Order: sequence, then C-alpha cells, then structure tokens
Amino acid sequence: MWEKDININEVREIRTRTLVYFGCGAIEKIEDIAKDLKSKGVDKLIVMSGRNAYKATGAWDYVEKALKNNGIGYINYDKVTPNPTTTAIDEATAMAREFGAQAVITIGGGSPTDAGKSVAILLKNPGKTGSDLYEFKFTPEEAVPIVAINLTHGTGSETNRFAVATILDKNYKPAIAYDCIYPTYAIDDPKLMAKLSPKQTRFVSIDAVNHVVEAATSKVASPYSISLAREVIELVAKYLPKAIADGEDLEARYFLCYAAMMAGVAFDNGLLHYTHALEHPLSALKPDFSHGLGLAILLPAVVRNIYSAKADTLAYILEPIVPNLSADKADTEKAATGVYEWLKSVDVPNKLTDEGFSEADVKTLTELAFTTPSLDGLLSIAPTEATKEAVETIYRESL
Repeated sequence: MWEKDININEVREIRTRTLVYFGCGAIEKIEDIAKDLKSKGVDKLIVMSGRNAYKATGAWDYVEKALKNNGIGYINYDKVTPNPTTTAIDEATAMAREFGAQAVITIGGGSPTDAGKSVAILLKNPGKTGSDLYEFKFTPEEAVPIVAINLTHGTGSETNRFAVATILDKNYKPAIAYDCIYPTYAIDDPKLMAKLSPKQTRFVSIDAVNHVVEAATSKVASPYSISLAREVIELVAKYLPKAIADGEDLEARYFLCYAAMMAGVAFDNGLLHYTHALEHPLSALKPDFSHGLGLAILLPAVVRNIYSAKADTLAYILEPIVPNLSADKADTEKAATGVYEWLKSVDVPNKLTDEGFSEADVKTLTELAFTTPSLDGLLSIAPTEATKEAVETIYRESL
C-alpha cells in the first residue's frame, strides 16, 4: 500500500528523456513552460488537439492564458481524429508553416500527441510530407520543441519517441521512432482525465497493459522493462475498476496515469511486437475502430502464442490479473483464458466479429501486418517466430 504515502495533489518532476510534470494540478506548470519557450526565442506555435476534449477538460483555459501572458502567438489545429492521418498532418503542417510556428503544443491523448510530433518533424524538414515520413523516405534528425499535455492514461506517448499515423490510401498504419520527438516537457494531470467515459477509461488502460506485456517479452526486453511491466499491471488491476465505478476518483486516475506513463517508458526500452503489429491493420482498415479495443481483443491469443517462450516472465508480470501461473508451458491455456477473464471483468469481452471483422478479412490483415512500413520490425522481435501462419492464427483465435 505504498500508494497511501503519496500526496496526489503535490506535483512532482519525473525525469525521463522528457521532463514530466506529474500530479493533480500539474496543468498550472504550463505557465513556467511558456516562459521557458519564450526565453528560448519561441514567439509563435501551433496547438494540436481534437475537437472538444482540450476545452471540455479545462486544459485550454490554462494554455491560452499562459501563451498570452508570455506574448506567444498561436494557432489551433483542432481536427485531429482518433487514429490520426497523414492528410491531417500535412494540413496542420501547412497551417503551422504559414503562421511561422516554432514549436508545437499537443493537448489530448495519443492521437494529438502523435500528430503533433509529426508536425514538429515536418516543420524542420521543408518539402517533406506526412507520407514521406511514415513511409521512411527520409530520416529526420531534428524537430521543433514539443510540449505534450496528456488527457488520457494509456498511450505513454507524452514520454517517448514514438508516433503513429494512418496513410489512408494504402491502409497503412506505420509507427516511427526518433530521438528528436521526445517532448521537451509533458504534463500528466489526473484532474484533466476525470471526464473520460468508462469506455475510454477501459480502452486506454488496456493499451498500457499491452505496452508492458510486449515490452517485457520482446527479444530486446531488459530487467527494466520487466520490472516496470509488473508494476503497471498491478496498478491497472487495482485502480481500473475504481475509475470505472467513479470517474471522479482522482486517486484512481492518478495511479492509472502513472501506470500509463511507466508503460510508455517501458516500451521505449523494450519495444513492442505482436499485439501492436496486428492491431495497426485493424484500425487502418477501420479508422474509427478503437486502438485499445483492438489490443484487448488480440491479447489473449498473443499470450497463448508466446507463453511457452516467455513463461517465467509472463507468470511474474501477469500475477495481478492471472494468479498462480507456473513457468511451465502447460499453463499456456490457463494464462490466455485468465487474461480473457480479466478483460471480461472490466467489461471488455469483445471479439473481432463483434466489431465487424470476419474470416474473410484474415488474409488482408495478415498481409498488412507484413507489408505496412515498420510493422515487420515489430514482428522481428517477437519472442516466437512471426510467420504468416502464426499471425493468421492469432487473428482467427481473436474472431
């Protein structure tokens, strides 16, 4: 119960490659951040957001005031959608370049953050497009400064070097990872997350669990990513039911936010493999499909695939949601079924057929998993051999 020794209303500095202001009330630190940006010559910037959450949460009131107080001009691109597209990234970049933006502030979950990171790269690389970036036609070494104000407890994008976008005309949803897009500053304020719906609360928290399951079992996993994984799953198991029951429970939001932030750091170190590589084709084919839901649906089948290869690690990290697993591959089915039972306990019993996918989609999804830029890299570090047959089996077991 170490959590009881933490005052959730005290804002802490957590230093990864990003300086994170963490805790209830952390949004007030935007004043200090704006002052620092101004001192470094930033006079204009672009704010990347969705349509509503940046205002509905109250975050915008603090941001706008801080920018005005410090004489920083701004424009707002407020059309970022879930599963952001390279088309939107190009549109926002054109706006930012015409305005003369020298930095990016993102307000939202992973989608505005990832889109903002992409814009930050393109502002330093004139003549390049979002498709160029996500089809790896150039390797960026610079980006303008990024400030990530996080409104969900799931992606961890506010503390890592990853971004994702969809190339609509090719059904590609690649991921990029560059050191130049670590945000300079991030704000994780649980008060900004209190209005997340129960459904969003479930999906973003399950995203964090998937991050650490993969980061702890990849071929490049380290003791660090494994230790973080156990802590993340323990916190999500404890606090997700509380946040679902009462969205205004700030203690629950605080520790789910902390879990998600740690999960972002974990996969920055241990990377990802099957679940994300196979989910990206799902939400590429159906852009309105929730990333977190797709991960939840795939996770039991992924655990079934990898348990024999990483039984010791999985028995350890899954203990909070699937107790008494052994390091024997004979517990494979117990682990996979146990994960599904946990998902059902937090009201996510869904299968792919519930979301409009069918056996007829399996070949297309499998092909996209192997042809989408970057996803082959994730599959290459899976703990078992990622053959087309293995991928097809995971999709079929998830139907």
